[in-house]
Amino acid sequence: MKRHEFLKELHKVSGNRNYLEIGVNDGRSLRLSRVPTVAVDPAFKVVTEFRCDVHLVRATSDDFFARDKPLIHLKGGRHPLRNLRRGRGPLAYWRRTVLDLSFIDGMHLFEYALRDFMNIERHSDWTSVIVFDDMLPRNVDEAARDRHTGAWTGDVYKLAEILGRYRPDLVTVLVDTQPTGQLVVFGADPRSSVLRERYEEIVAEYEVPDPQKVPEMILDRVGAVAPEVLLGAGFWRPLGRARRLGVGRSRGWGPLRKAVEGVVGGHL
Repeated sequence: MKRHEFLKELHKVSGNRNYLEIGVNDGRSLRLSRVPTVAVDPAFKVVTEFRCDVHLVRATSDDFFARDKPLIHLKGGRHPLRNLRRGRGPLAYWRRTVLDLSFIDGMHLFEYALRDFMNIERHSDWTSVIVFDDMLPRNVDEAARDRHTGAWTGDVYKLAEILGRYRPDLVTVLVDTQPTGQLVVFGADPRSSVLRERYEEIVAEYEVPDPQKVPEMILDRVGAVAPEVLLGAGFWRPLGRARRLGVGRSRGWGPLRKAVEGVVGGHL
């Protein structure tokens, strides 16, 4: 399955009520959205029509997230707060916009993609779905930090190892889409400060000169799940229901984590 086919189906099964895209380019992935959308790219060159309410932002993602209320366009996203007194309805609404589905396809260097994830996670929660593109380079040349090929993934593939090492509280799923794979992340926690606190340490360790030493398991796609398997999993409907009902992390994340890990483990 090609990446845009996977994204199209992901929009359907995830039940997302809003969408954020980092890296628009010509708009081929953005045109898949049917919900209120924010799309960020410093030099987009859109050549397609959209079928959603979209706010196109011509800026770097770092500058975008530095703005006051960057997601104001998605202001309809509210999560109800529970009344502190039992037996009564919600007293108020938590006015933080929560991103349901985000797609990271910006600058193809791991430190940029990591910052994008950190910024997106601040506006996400455990029901959010975050997708990285270009996670499975087909050869070392494609994975170079200094681009010298037509098709180019850069070294964003390192995010799979970085998140697994520093954020074991998340569940990450490599997906065997064509041509260069994707990584789907579940269980975002806006309270986590680990990546922000250790960002400089991570960059110092993982930023190395070309040629990159791409792990064989990445080049051979070991452990990557077939997109059809992930899309057909049974946890999507309960995830959407929990999102609509505002189920808290303490109640919802454990069962979802077990379900996602079951899909990944059953595929290996």
